[in-house]
Amino acid sequence: MSYTKWFDAHAKKHKEIVDKLVESGYSKERMLEYFDFDNMVKKEPNFCPLYKDNKKCHDMEELNCYMCACPNFRFNDNGLGVYNEFKILSKCDINNGEEFAGKGVIHQDCSSCSVPHHKSYVLKNFSLDWLEMMKKCKSN
Repeated sequence: MSYTKWFDAHAKKHKEIVDKLVESGYSKERMLEYFDFDNMVKKEPNFCPLYKDNKKCHDMEELNCYMCACPNFRFNDNGLGVYNEFKILSKCDINNGEEFAGKGVIHQDCSSCSVPHHKSYVLKNFSLDWLEMMKKCKSN
């Protein structure tokens, strides 16, 4: 699956949950509690493929899934540039995490970075519109 296909599909899933919570009168704080990993595994099992195995994407005690992606992640399915004959498909705007190469491409590996999964970070960057929070991710 391309970054763009995942991004667009995820935005739709996120909006459906947020719309449901807004309709139920959830405050921003209560909404973030709902997006806690342990709650999401139970109540929204189709939100993330890792949920079926009760597996977290990052090794942290209190993982918040509201952002699920990072506003510092940059991607372009056609490439962001070339490095040593490898097409760069994604990178981190704050130079956090690692990169990995495979089959002529370089991807950003965010598994060692937990920035967008801390409740305080989400509160600081909060929007009901996931696409608004992630507006800089897609590079054209």
